[in-house]
Amino acid sequence: MRVVAHVDMDAFFASVEEKMNPRLAGHPLAVGGDLKRRGVVSSANYEARKFGVRAGMPNAEAVRLCPDLTLVEGNPQKYVHVSLQILEVLKDFTPIVEPFSIDEAFLDLTGAPRLLQGTAGRKGAGADASARAGAGPRAPEELLDAAIPVARAIQRAIHRRTDLSATIGMGPNKYIAKMASGVEKPRGLTPLTQEGYRRHFWPRDVKELWGIGEKTRIALEKLGITTVGQLAHFPKEFLTYHFGLNGDRMREAALGEDEGEVVPYYRGVPVKSMGHEFTLSQDVDSRERIGAHLLRLSDQVGRRMRHDGYLGRIVSVKLRDSKFHTTIRQRALPYLMNDESLIHKTSSALLDENWDGRPLRLIGVSVSGLVHSGNAEQPSLFDTDERRRKMIEAVDSLRDRFGDTALVRAGANE
Repeated sequence: MRVVAHVDMDAFFASVEEKMNPRLAGHPLAVGGDLKRRGVVSSANYEARKFGVRAGMPNAEAVRLCPDLTLVEGNPQKYVHVSLQILEVLKDFTPIVEPFSIDEAFLDLTGAPRLLQGTAGRKGAGADASARAGAGPRAPEELLDAAIPVARAIQRAIHRRTDLSATIGMGPNKYIAKMASGVEKPRGLTPLTQEGYRRHFWPRDVKELWGIGEKTRIALEKLGITTVGQLAHFPKEFLTYHFGLNGDRMREAALGEDEGEVVPYYRGVPVKSMGHEFTLSQDVDSRERIGAHLLRLSDQVGRRMRHDGYLGRIVSVKLRDSKFHTTIRQRALPYLMNDESLIHKTSSALLDENWDGRPLRLIGVSVSGLVHSGNAEQPSLFDTDERRRKMIEAVDSLRDRFGDTALVRAGANE
């Protein structure tokens, strides 16, 4: 059996802001940006959550629920810096650390020296404990019991390094560990065997499962499935018929089964995509104005990719209308690139193909399928268009020296 831990930082963005400005501590706080730009809450501290303030909520609604709420504009670079500090702490306990998001990570503690030592030191473990730690089978409860002091040590180490608190869930696989971390927050520590997972979650509403949203919950309810236990015992072939492969995954989740490995990182946090999005000051239904924002966002994405040394081939657009309905569409290019002109051309085509004309409140552009530019070649377009390549380098150089607003692409302003 494995011991997998899921480390989930408590109200991460808001906690970082409190650390940087102690005067904010103890008062309702949300990270969500300027009200004038109609942003949404990305993180709320626990004082704000008592009033119903939640991530994803419009700023205006959050202030309505909590009139004393302090809104702080987020700073991604600050959060990434602290996130990397946390990952350094985690690597002290095991080399098998998988960043899951900026404030979450999975750890495989099965072979961690501190866990093996803890097992060997258990009362009555016997002289052959260390041999059993490396080879012999052990009861799930025994392994999780031995991992508790390790998890507590991880929480203390994170607090010493960052002055922030973390909640940890543990189990025999990633899914159970992830679910366990949500049982008790903040500063919680919950170990669950597969049997313990089933005892705890089977009586609960199926919507509590990680990965099941409201639409899926409604679809399951139509089949008479309202609890996790009912989903676990529902015939597999019927779930596959109604939901395809996702039916198998949901049933495995309900059973607490997960074969996924903890995939370690070695050279910093793996970058999967790069993008920018913008919340409009008012709903916009003008193709010209939306196109101007799309051009500016494409320019920002291309510049960021070149600055950080990446090429990509999958361009995505994100459109959110005035009723908060979000559409994300993407297109794969036949070659790797980091040219904002190609990004803009592709994102514009995606906009025209998928926008129904309803007023938009948010627009986003991103590129995924990234590789380091040193490990790949640019498309032949850039090999032949030497003049354009030098122009891009010159523009980047001027912006590096005088700021991004030193040169603005024609058409990028409203």
